[in-house]
Amino acid sequence: MSDIKFICECCGEEHESWPAIAYSSPSAYNKLSEQEKEEIAVIDQDFCVIKHEDHINRFIRVVLVQQVNDHCEDLEYGFWVSLSEKSFEDYLENGEDENHEAQYFGWLSNYIPDYEFSNSIPTTVVTKPGNERPEIFPHQDFDHPFVKDFYNGITKAEAEKRIYRILNNKV
Repeated sequence: MSDIKFICECCGEEHESWPAIAYSSPSAYNKLSEQEKEEIAVIDQDFCVIKHEDHINRFIRVVLVQQVNDHCEDLEYGFWVSLSEKSFEDYLENGEDENHEAQYFGWLSNYIPDYEFSNSIPTTVVTKPGNERPEIFPHQDFDHPFVKDFYNGITKAEAEKRIYRILNNKV
């Protein structure tokens, strides 16, 4: 799957690293026409702002680590979450502070194959020291199969199925 090989500290066997499942933009950005992307949206690798006439959407790039129960390596996602104006501004203002630690409420802003989404998933966004991307944790009391999988773990076969789908651009 990848050409990055290593000896696992967990089991002592050689493994190949899994690539992260990374989304280049939030779903709300993907739904915009090309003209809207140019006129009302600004996006880079870590931030996205969409200025509609009646409201503004603010997104940041985050990481979610999914436990894989029958494997030594976990599956990493590069997601986007939406933040309130206050949280977004706080995150921007303190982004260069390597010691800044905060938690924000955010909504998961990407759709994941094999899951139905009628509503977005609420998350806690936890910043990390050293200017790493924040990590998110779905709210455990939110009734959704993805949340259950996050807290119960998935199988290696399921993780590899998700990775292959991304690598083959079948998202």
